[in-house]
Formats: sequence, structure tokens, C-alpha cells
Amino acid sequence: MEVPYFDLHRQYGVLKNDLEKKVLSSLRSTQYSLGPEVELFENNFSYFIGTNYCTAVNTGTSALHLALLACGIGAGDEVITVSMTFIATVMSISYTGAKPVFVDVFEDTQLMDYRNIEKKINNRTKAIVVVHLYGQCAEMDSIKKIAKKYNLRIIEDSSQAHGAKFNNFNAGSIGDIGTFSFYPGKNLGASGEGGAITTNNKRFDQKIKNLRNWSQPKRYYHNEISFNYRMDSIQAATLNVKLKYIKKWTNDRRRIAKTYQSLIKNSKFSITMENPNNYHVYHIFSLFYKRRNILHKYLNANGVGTNFHYPVPAHLQKPYQKLGYKKNDLPITEKISKSQLSIPIFPEMKKNEVEYVIKLLNNF
Repeated sequence: MEVPYFDLHRQYGVLKNDLEKKVLSSLRSTQYSLGPEVELFENNFSYFIGTNYCTAVNTGTSALHLALLACGIGAGDEVITVSMTFIATVMSISYTGAKPVFVDVFEDTQLMDYRNIEKKINNRTKAIVVVHLYGQCAEMDSIKKIAKKYNLRIIEDSSQAHGAKFNNFNAGSIGDIGTFSFYPGKNLGASGEGGAITTNNKRFDQKIKNLRNWSQPKRYYHNEISFNYRMDSIQAATLNVKLKYIKKWTNDRRRIAKTYQSLIKNSKFSITMENPNNYHVYHIFSLFYKRRNILHKYLNANGVGTNFHYPVPAHLQKPYQKLGYKKNDLPITEKISKSQLSIPIFPEMKKNEVEYVIKLLNNF
């Protein structure tokens, strides 16, 4: 049996009629950048997340960049984050001229270890970028207490956590600003690139909207150095269709995850679990095994697609060698990077495909 790691063809088959109708309508409108479809998505997504404001942008990386700038982050500042993340989290900090400062993660959740944060705070520290990795929220109560104590801003990188909750609050609504990616493979994906920024702070929202579109209150008149980070209407049209399905898709992901968790019995490796107080949306379902490459080859040889998230942590990547981090500086992060393997989990997975993956893993 062949089980793909992820299959957008199946999703497209379900959405084909609605999606093509909506996208064609957007094309016929000839309003291809921003416009009514983007405004509709901003309203729909802010309602879904539970914030007063939302700004749609062209990528999740742009969302992080604008969120940092809205918080006043710039050259000479330091921003605390994790190295166990996609590189965009860290590079967006670098775009502002600020310095990323890394803390390790908890081994059982792979999420920011808040116990390490205070050790890294100094008078240059201005913000914490929290990553809700794999679809599960970090321990936000503890992080918020630290941020309040030291007057730091919190930006939630929720790119893998559309609809995830911590204590019944949605990812992207808990800190000062939330950011999202709509890369096609995400739980809520566009037909190309896309991103969004959510907040309850009107001042931040106004700043972000100015920076997104050349900071021009009137065409050809510009107030500050700014960017072309606009979302195009076709991406918004796609997202407006898909947003109607996100709750069902999340339920399907959670059902598959619960099946994995209850029926995978092989003690050689550990698997993704859901923390108390969390509602996990399972963008990624991980196995952790010290001989990860052997497991990867075994599954692939038997027709099961797999992936790695992330084999080289950010602090050991070439652009960040100048920061002076060495191997074993973040021991848990580095251990996870060598042992993590992602297995298939997507809403359109068939029951027999899930059962086949489980059988292979139990027989390994």
C-alpha cells in the first residue's frame, strides 16, 4: 500500500467546485491585490481566532516581520525564541536588525521551556517569540507572567497552530500579536503563499496595516520605510472557502492522532501527545527515535511517506554561526532534531491507510 505523507489532490477533489467558482469570481473582479475578498478574509479569520483585528499579508514570514516591527523591535534589541522551529521564525528577527536569543525546549512537548527564559533576559531584551510547534500551544500562562514582569512583548508564531487552544483561548489571541502562515501544506492553506497577523491592540493593527502597503495614507505619499506585503485576492478567495472546513479538518486530524496514540504500542520510540489545558490541532504527528533514519527508510520502503521537522536547528545553521552557539548548547533541541520523524496525518486519510501505518510501526 502507498500512503502519501500529505495529499493536496484529495483536498482539492472535495473543494473543486466551490474553490474554482470563488477563484474565478475573484479573477473576473480584476481586483487582484487586497480588495473586498481580502477584507472579507480578514473579518472571517479574526472571528475564527477571536481577536478584534486581522491583517492579511503575502507570507507567514512577512507576518512575523511586521509583528516585530509593530512592537518596536530594531537594531540593538534582543528577542528570545526557540531554535526548534522553521528558520523563518528566526530570520524575521534578523530582518529587523535585532539579535535572536535561543532557549531550549521541553523534551516531552518540544515547546519553549519557560524556565530558561529569565536567564536570557537583559536590558536589550524586548520581546519573546513563542512557537506553537506541530499544532500545540506552548505554556502561555507562565510565559505571560515572565513577559509582564520584565515588560516584554509576546508574539505567537502560530503558523502550525490554526485553531489550537490553550485554556480555551485560540493560538494567536493570547499574546500581544499572533502570526500565521497559509503555505499550502498548512492546516489552513492558500493556493500559494499567504499569511496573517492577529491582535486586540488597535495601535499595533494600524501600524501593521501601514507597513504592509507602503505606508501611504494617500497614493504616492509615504510616511515611513515600509513594504509591499499585500495579500492577493485569489489567495483570500481560496482561504475564504477553506476556512469553512477548518473545524471539520481539525476534528479529522484529532481523530487520526487519537487512533495513533491508542494503537501504536511499539516501545522503541515515543510519539506526539497532547498536553493538559491544550487543544492540539496536529499539523504534524511526530515519532521520536534515536535511530530515526532506519525507521524513515523502513516506512518509505513500505510505501509510507515521512518528513523531518527539523533536522538542523536554527542555532546551528550557517547564518547564525556568528552568534557563537556550539553543539550541545541546547541539548534537548539537538536531541529532538536528530530523533524526530513526521508520519502521515491529514484529514482525507483513509481508515485502512491509518491502520496500515500503525501495523508497520508496531512491527518495526
